[in-house]
Amino acid sequence: MASRRALKAVLIDLSGTLHIEDAAVPGAQEALARLRQASVAVKFVTNTTKECKRTLHERLLRLKFDIEEQEIFTSLTAARNLLVQKAVRPLLLVEDSALEDFAGIETSDPNAVVIGLAPDHFNYQMLNKAFRLILDGAPLIAIHKARFYKRKDGLALGPGPFVTGLEYATDTQAAVVGKPEKTFFLEALRDLNCSPEEAVMIGDDARDDVGGAQNTGMLGILVKTGKYRAGDEGKINPPPHGTCDSFPEAVDHILQHLLEPK
Repeated sequence: MASRRALKAVLIDLSGTLHIEDAAVPGAQEALARLRQASVAVKFVTNTTKECKRTLHERLLRLKFDIEEQEIFTSLTAARNLLVQKAVRPLLLVEDSALEDFAGIETSDPNAVVIGLAPDHFNYQMLNKAFRLILDGAPLIAIHKARFYKRKDGLALGPGPFVTGLEYATDTQAAVVGKPEKTFFLEALRDLNCSPEEAVMIGDDARDDVGGAQNTGMLGILVKTGKYRAGDEGKINPPPHGTCDSFPEAVDHILQHLLEPK
């Protein structure tokens, strides 16, 4: 565990860290309230692509989390920003519930492929359409490449295997916009007026949450909830700054060991 530092911000993953679908991690709401009493900024960073930011925020409010919609930074937002920057028309392989975050983006006659988590659209016909577009020169944009995630009925495939399949078939590399990309973390920190060295990330994904944050210069705390599997902390180098049983324990560690006394 590292010594105290001038900590200005805490970035917090959502799915698997604060909640799993419509069930909160026990004690997470109270732990968030304790963290908010400290002199640090809090932001919620998520690769969730199953639903738009508004719907995600409503879910968190139903679970009694004290979170403002503008405090949530999603990989959908990052993907939209990239589409605008590149001025392309995407084939959107995302769930219908996520389309709201792409309102106003032209999608007719697509010349780019965007993939998120889209179980209802991951069929041969749709993936083959994406395959042909990429062969014709369309860029492949992955909202993220998570291998799997946690649902209430168990672990489930993420978009990563489907992205990797298209990369393999077309001999191309996807541009990834979500965690663990350094640009995603830097963009999340941008309006908090702090450097990566002044921030810590809490998440259940050793590679995407903790590894990505630490490669950006932040500290990373891995929680043993959500998609965590025994031994995950040994799969990244450097290893996590800390590994905690749950979000409440991670908050206690920050308050007791990382924040300078007032």
